[in-house]
Amino acid sequence: MFQSPSPGAAASPVPSATSSLSGGRLPQYESVRHMVFGSVAAVERTIKLLYKLNYAEPNDWSKPIPTGQPNEVVVVLTKRVRV
Repeated sequence: MFQSPSPGAAASPVPSATSSLSGGRLPQYESVRHMVFGSVAAVERTIKLLYKLNYAEPNDWSKPIPTGQPNEVVVVLTKRVRV
């Protein structure tokens, strides 16, 4: 279990949010775009999998757009990532 610190022991300081970043700089972000092509069923399954993996909310994706190929749609997700 947890032990309380011994008398006179100094607690270690908790770093602030900015000091934990490299050099105290603010994080930089870029947009990336994901495109998923396939049948409606395959695309929906992929979106659900990425949601289960905590990557993107299902509502963050575009509506399915027909590609002109038989039984094929494309969905797009634009996501901001820290670089």
